[in-house]
Amino acid sequence: MGKRETAGVVIVGTGFSGLGMAIQLKKEGRHDFVILEKADDIGGTWRDNSYPGCTCDIQSHMYSFSFEQNPNWSRSFSPAKEIWDYLRRVADKYQLWEHVRFGVEMTGARWDSDENRWHVSTKADEEFVGQYLVAGIGALHIPKIPELPGLSEFGGKIFHSAYWDHDYDLRGKRVAVIGTGASAIQFVPRIAQDVAQLHLFQRTPPWIMPKPDHEMPDWAKKLFRTVPGAQRMYRNALYWLLESRALGFNGHPRLQKLGEHVAKRHMTKQVSDPEMRRKLLPDYTMGCKRVLISNDFYPTLNQDNVELLTGGVREVRGSSVVTADGTQREVDAIILGTGFHVTDAFDYLDIIGVDGRELSKQWASQGMQTHMGINVSGFPNLFFLLGPNTGLGHNSVVFMIESQIRYVADALALVRRNGAEALDVRERVQTGFNDEIQGKLVKGVWSQGGCTSWYLDAKGVNRTVWPGFTWRYWMRTRKANPSDFELVGGTRPAGAGSTSELTARSGG
Repeated sequence: MGKRETAGVVIVGTGFSGLGMAIQLKKEGRHDFVILEKADDIGGTWRDNSYPGCTCDIQSHMYSFSFEQNPNWSRSFSPAKEIWDYLRRVADKYQLWEHVRFGVEMTGARWDSDENRWHVSTKADEEFVGQYLVAGIGALHIPKIPELPGLSEFGGKIFHSAYWDHDYDLRGKRVAVIGTGASAIQFVPRIAQDVAQLHLFQRTPPWIMPKPDHEMPDWAKKLFRTVPGAQRMYRNALYWLLESRALGFNGHPRLQKLGEHVAKRHMTKQVSDPEMRRKLLPDYTMGCKRVLISNDFYPTLNQDNVELLTGGVREVRGSSVVTADGTQREVDAIILGTGFHVTDAFDYLDIIGVDGRELSKQWASQGMQTHMGINVSGFPNLFFLLGPNTGLGHNSVVFMIESQIRYVADALALVRRNGAEALDVRERVQTGFNDEIQGKLVKGVWSQGGCTSWYLDAKGVNRTVWPGFTWRYWMRTRKANPSDFELVGGTRPAGAGSTSELTARSGG
């Protein structure tokens, strides 16, 4: 065993979740935390994804911390580098760098019931011991590589969009792009200007809406900097505009018809070829898969050097991509725009709870189940940020993160007030929560829209999205309800002779 470090709270990840949790702890006067980061810099998704054209698909004035608003966003939808710079400035302001352990990749964690502590293991054989473990690792960080015969033997250059090879010059190259998801529709228009030939392989067409992007005028930036409350009013307007879209996703697919009409008009304006439009028109209800926004993807497909292929890839043979009909296309490079592991994103972590429970096996057999997307019964003092069923299809996940970090902080205060060492969500509470949200999700467009998406696990159950309005989630996470938990260990108040008595005193 290598180096061993002890802390009150061990946080994993330096994206919005991990940094937000650290800031919340600092605001409450806690400095006994470390943040584990596998890379050599902070930023999470916005550090990793540096492909050409990478931007956020939620307006930046909403996709940022409410307590750390930025009046100087250059555009309504800011590029990835600008969001990454924002996170670095936030880390500077709250002096978080000293808490980060760079180059430390968590591989697993074990709960010690005697010590009431988490023992976190890492790739470099270091160990971090903490009373609390907060996993801010998110779901969009493990690239999904398609299982195509011959892909590993490809003779040219190959990389995933999340690990863009900026040293490889695409100019004049014959390039195959596999996938037409959120990343591909951003980088395809950029690289199509430079490559000799671009073969774009589409499995399922996405619904694409116009992108209401624009430069932020200087007067608006000045207004946000100088007039108290002006930017908050703008942010609130954006929030409710985005929040209204939840109606169409949750059991009201007819409301999506208006969106489909707008998307079809958008396509018709930008794609003149009827056969091309036929290939690009989805056959499922809008919202069943992630709805995308772009103003330049469709026009790119009209270029003479761009070919849209919908027959599927059969194999990679030498330096060729072979389609289902047996046609070979010689290429110099393959770029994978194939997304990420989502519903199985936590399978690689070896997390062991009470009585040797293995989280990966438990979730593999039962599906990913938590309470509020944060706690897991049998895994005391473990908190997930942006865990199962807290993702969104309509609003900013940063809003969800802020709700969760306040909830975690309140849970820690609950333990402290009761002189306990740990808290564990009751299994019946977790079961009730999952029954409730799955009852709503099964009526939503993700289940009823006629498609298969990364929102669903291998059994077709939606383990990804929050079913409904985000303000309802905010309401439910304002406080950690004492009756939802069993308190464990610690110094008991006078007269408390057992854990159950201590639990009862806390409202259990």
